[in-house]
Amino acid sequence: MKKITYFLLGCVIFTPVYSQNKTNKMSDKIVPPVAKIVPKTLEKHGDKRIDNYYWLNERENPEVIDYLNKENEYYQKSTAHTKQFQDELFLEMKSRIKEDDSSVPYLYNGYYYITRYETGKDYPIYSRKKGSLDAKEEIMFDCNEMAKGQSYFNLSGISISEDNKWVAYGVDLVSRRQYTIQIKNLETGEILPVKLENTTGGSTWAGDNKTLFYTRKDAQTLRSDKIYKHTLGAEASTDVMVFHEKDDTFSTFVYKEKSKKYLVIGSSSTLTSEYQILDAKNPNGEFKIFQKRTRGLEYSISHYGDSFYIVTNKDKATNFKLMKTPETATAAENWKDLIEHRKDVLLEGIEIFKDYLVVEERSNGLNKIQIRPWNGKGEYYLPFDSETYTAYTTTNVDFDTEILRYGYQSMATPSSVIDFNMSTQEKKVLKEQEVLGGKFDKNNYIEERVWATAIDGTKVPISMVYRKGIKKDGKNPLLLYAYGSYGATMDPYFSSTRLSLLDRGFIYAIAHIRGGEDLGREWYENGKLLKKINTFTDFIDCSKFVIAEKYTSSEHLYAEGGSAGGLLMGAIVNMNPELYNGVIAQVPFVDVITTMLDDTIPLTTGEYDEWGNPNEKKYYDYMLSYSPYDQVKAQAYPNMYVSTGLHDSQVQYWEPAKWVAKLRVMKTNDKQLFLDTNMDAGHGGASGRFEALKELAKEFTFLLDLEKIKK
Repeated sequence: MKKITYFLLGCVIFTPVYSQNKTNKMSDKIVPPVAKIVPKTLEKHGDKRIDNYYWLNERENPEVIDYLNKENEYYQKSTAHTKQFQDELFLEMKSRIKEDDSSVPYLYNGYYYITRYETGKDYPIYSRKKGSLDAKEEIMFDCNEMAKGQSYFNLSGISISEDNKWVAYGVDLVSRRQYTIQIKNLETGEILPVKLENTTGGSTWAGDNKTLFYTRKDAQTLRSDKIYKHTLGAEASTDVMVFHEKDDTFSTFVYKEKSKKYLVIGSSSTLTSEYQILDAKNPNGEFKIFQKRTRGLEYSISHYGDSFYIVTNKDKATNFKLMKTPETATAAENWKDLIEHRKDVLLEGIEIFKDYLVVEERSNGLNKIQIRPWNGKGEYYLPFDSETYTAYTTTNVDFDTEILRYGYQSMATPSSVIDFNMSTQEKKVLKEQEVLGGKFDKNNYIEERVWATAIDGTKVPISMVYRKGIKKDGKNPLLLYAYGSYGATMDPYFSSTRLSLLDRGFIYAIAHIRGGEDLGREWYENGKLLKKINTFTDFIDCSKFVIAEKYTSSEHLYAEGGSAGGLLMGAIVNMNPELYNGVIAQVPFVDVITTMLDDTIPLTTGEYDEWGNPNEKKYYDYMLSYSPYDQVKAQAYPNMYVSTGLHDSQVQYWEPAKWVAKLRVMKTNDKQLFLDTNMDAGHGGASGRFEALKELAKEFTFLLDLEKIKK
């Protein structure tokens, strides 16, 4: 395979660190910063690459920070004329949100648990009520108070002991997903002084109500690799490590079964699973292997009665099947089929109740929920009508109930939480998302699912939504979104913020490309490793389809993707830049080769089964052929808005920074190119619910300004 390496040496070697962001008096044009060039030779398999911007990975280097600030200043000055519109968009989107909102309460172990928001406040309040919704509210956490003085705040992993007295929780103040776990006495309100550092935030209590199991991360790679045991009243330094996951392609985690009988330690990589179990009332005992790891064997376990139920790909069950085994004989040779493998149906998961088994499936790209009574009488599916809907089970923590709680939404239908009686088949809508402002009517929008033909003849589904009355004349702005990696399914969903685009004439579409699991496991397998190119060509073919069918044209087509979807954006603008007027790349993974060769970077080694290990030449060559940073070339690129976070632990900030720096000197046109770095946040962006809207307003303004749409 032809390798392409570009050398940015010679005439630009003496470029200053960056030009000042000042207005050119001759042209009144704002001059973008230009990163200095410090050539670094990277060699592998006899191939030499010159990385002129490798130095940007020095997070603590003042020059790096100064450069990022200069890019931010350039973006802000270049878009100053849109600032008022950004503010208007922010207020418009905020006005649709019910500020004093609350979740549907759920009952667990004698308490109703509620998450609510108050008007004007960014963060949730977590509370509970004992026995009845009319009981006095007990506030467990007011995150608005906890977040005061913090530029970033996230609370995660609330775990309550079985005696309802203790709660463990994780707090991240940096946005690198490194949480400090603390413990609170819910009876007295006292927060214990002990702090469990560098964790995932998640934890689980043993049945003795005094032993807490939690997961620690490797301080450098941020891989969750150790399970620790903490005893109430003890110092953190005395905590006992109960498991160390030494294989750096695996991550580990710990939880308690819904039945409360077993503690479970899980280990997983992209292709392989392993679990260990322990009686939850015997926290000082030794965990027992459920089924030892076997390369390519994936499984998950659910306990009920005297058996375990296993969702697995055993016996080449590509789309997974359901098996059952006695709790006293858990090795794979004892597993028996309960729901056999089906070639055209993906088994996504199960929910177990006393009298019912609930099965979540995906067929022809759509969710299905099947109810199966344990007595074998009267299996049935929940009825769904739309062709762009999403349905999913939600909080079902109680075994002994006939009520299944599930969620439903479509691209034009706000999300609902529904209680469904599995015996009488009656349903009760507990809550439908409110869209405030009095202007929204779902009957004003059309939902559609169409199929594009990929270059190899594969049919690729596209879900879209738009206002009634739109003509297919090629003049409509269309935003095409996709992800296409890790087997992540991009289901059609409702968004009240998206209305700001739809009501201004935009069509919004999701391309369900290979690399996701939208049409089953093979859909994923055919978009990874040495077939990754299918992800990119599928998106390009979907783009060509919406142009050919006159939903839009290349003058009005926009593309969006984040993280691995940002890699997708980087690939398509190298391959077919002429198709797009603008591209939004959020926290994009664009420096594929360099990142995947650096096993000190968080999460790298666990990615080998997704992208390949470039230490092997065949993967190196293949990855180099599409790596966006390596494949930047002298050509006309579309308008681009690139965002990142300085503290991102998933995609390091320097990937988009290097990419933009290289694009600046290589692109042959004067289209917009912005790098917007949140200096306080990480992979998920800003932490407050309204701060996140401000970031979205930036993206929408970028699109609408290109279309010259204001009202």
